[in-house]
Amino acid sequence: MESHHTPVLLNESIEYLITDKSGIYFDGTLGFGGHSEQMLKKLNDDALLIATDVDLDAFNFTKKKFNEEKRMRIYNFNFAQIGPISKIELVQQFTGIFADLGVSSFQLDNPSSGFTYQKEAELDLRMDKSKAVSAADIVNSFSEEDIANIIYEYGEERNSRKIASKILQSRTAKKIVSTKQLREIISEITPERFLVKTLSRVFQALRIYVNDELGVLKTFLNDSVSLLKMGGRIVILSYHSLEDRIVKEHFRYETLDCICPKDFPVCKCDKEQRLNILTKKPVVPSENEIRSNIRARSAKLRVAERV
Repeated sequence: MESHHTPVLLNESIEYLITDKSGIYFDGTLGFGGHSEQMLKKLNDDALLIATDVDLDAFNFTKKKFNEEKRMRIYNFNFAQIGPISKIELVQQFTGIFADLGVSSFQLDNPSSGFTYQKEAELDLRMDKSKAVSAADIVNSFSEEDIANIIYEYGEERNSRKIASKILQSRTAKKIVSTKQLREIISEITPERFLVKTLSRVFQALRIYVNDELGVLKTFLNDSVSLLKMGGRIVILSYHSLEDRIVKEHFRYETLDCICPKDFPVCKCDKEQRLNILTKKPVVPSENEIRSNIRARSAKLRVAERV
């Protein structure tokens, strides 16, 4: 599993994140431990790293991988649960908070994970298999309008209505239960030169909706800033425009000390600045990193510091 995933912007992430080698850190998307492993190499013996991942394969793998690591605590929770986790660990504030929002290469390449459209797999896309609604539930039971809206809003796919219509037409003949079936449905109405991008957008849209990824991200960002100590840093890696926009806008909002309308003579909002942005433009992978890991090409790293 470990060989299936290469951490993106690894050195840059760690350099921004670690400001105190004896601090308390949070890795909200542990995955197979690439970033966390590098963090531990930089931290002192009295430091603490709390990490979590909702994916059970990743959780089980890292529990074994870091079994002897006394500086680490691992949870099989969604990273939006940073608040409850901090209470369990009796941590009032973190020195640094990190999240890599990408789906791991293992998940993308492993058919049993249900995240790839390139191989035959169950149409699932749930990171947490206990969630009630899967991608198959959406394409088989949601209305045409709802399916179109999901594909457009979360996949930014222009032909969302055409695709939704074809899905409804197809499901009347046979229930759509596999990634191969959905891929074939989309292939029938998509020109070859646009097929890969269209498939990526549709599967991304379904995955984001099923896992409520954008809502979870907003909760995580808000709670993380509250749990960050003065001078501590929050480091976020995103891979598509929807996530990056949320991170960018949240960071920008937290730099403001007033949100009153401009025509107010006196501030009445009591808004306080909580962050200072350290990356005016996002850090992106070098050409060498992209050549060695093509999945890094869309990554954007944003960093802010608690003030």
